[in-house]
Amino acid sequence: MLEAEVEFWPAVTCKRMFGFRFLYRRKAVFGALPYSRGLFTPSSILLKFNPMPASLFQQAQKEPRLDTGTRMSGKGWFSFELFSNADVRDAIWWLNQAYEGAKKGAAK
Repeated sequence: MLEAEVEFWPAVTCKRMFGFRFLYRRKAVFGALPYSRGLFTPSSILLKFNPMPASLFQQAQKEPRLDTGTRMSGKGWFSFELFSNADVRDAIWWLNQAYEGAKKGAAK
């Protein structure tokens, strides 16, 4: 469902790697969706921020489905856990934040 939504955003391409579908805005990666495997759980997606803006990070720390811990965030990656179909809307919102953040990297 998430890929079907995101693949129609301007300048987005999807590439399969390591059991995921990596999402790119031009040349800048902004997320990864599980394809044949998950990273921490089968129902988590990955978001890439380079770096995450401070105001957004404050919001992220209040989001229980978003891992802002040290597992991957030191590399700019954050995982978002989907527990039910109701979480899809928020997952799309976070993917959009990462997509917008990738705009600078995509312009290079």
